[in-house]
Amino acid sequence: MAGAPLVLITGASSGIGQALAQRYRADGWRVALVARRAAELQAWAQAQGWGAEVCAVYAADVRDPASITAAGRACLGAQGLPDVVIANAGISVGIDTAIYEDLEVMRATLETNVLGMAATFHPFVGPMRARRAGTLVGIASVAGIRGLPGHGAYCSSKAAAISYCESLRGELRADGVKVVTLVPGYVDTPLTQQNRYSMPFLLRPEAFAQRAFDAIRVGASYRVIPWQMGLVAKLLRLLPNALFDRALAGRPRKHRQGGGAAG
Repeated sequence: MAGAPLVLITGASSGIGQALAQRYRADGWRVALVARRAAELQAWAQAQGWGAEVCAVYAADVRDPASITAAGRACLGAQGLPDVVIANAGISVGIDTAIYEDLEVMRATLETNVLGMAATFHPFVGPMRARRAGTLVGIASVAGIRGLPGHGAYCSSKAAAISYCESLRGELRADGVKVVTLVPGYVDTPLTQQNRYSMPFLLRPEAFAQRAFDAIRVGASYRVIPWQMGLVAKLLRLLPNALFDRALAGRPRKHRQGGGAAG
């Protein structure tokens, strides 16, 4: 399997990350899986029948640049330079700006969803430039297209992730390195299962992974998954603020970390 392509995936211990790992393995790729819960992830990988020749697990916290960049360097040393790096790790928690403790929740969300993405990519940018090939994939969200009440931390972090990937795409284009921004709608994962509002066009993680795999393979610069949510997002973006605010009035808020509703 030494000649098989390699993908690195963060946040691989559940949900989208595991589904992506399974989809890439089904196509014969080697996988480098990164998560805080490394022992649990290793046990899961072994349960799939993935031996050391096709799978390696790295323990890292994407909030800690030293931790996640060390995991990237370890991958380079043990498995070589990935063909695809997917920055998937993310958190989603409601906040209320009037509550002081929620400022720390916002810090954690931005550190995970934005700084963690940049730190995930960091070890691979130079080597991919030198090779003049590779794909960096940022998992954003349709929540980054417009701000939703109670979602201030999550929406702002995903908006920043979208802009960051767009900036990076422009920086690396001349070097032969692709940057793909994936913008999921609602996917049935632990992050969404506690939502108290309707989630149109909800996808199973496996369905999302298949569409994501296809988008990455063709080098799409930006892809909303599913496409129906892309239409909804465009319509929301076009709505005047007064109509947008009225449409969201009374909508249930995202749960705060302490269990109460945000906002």
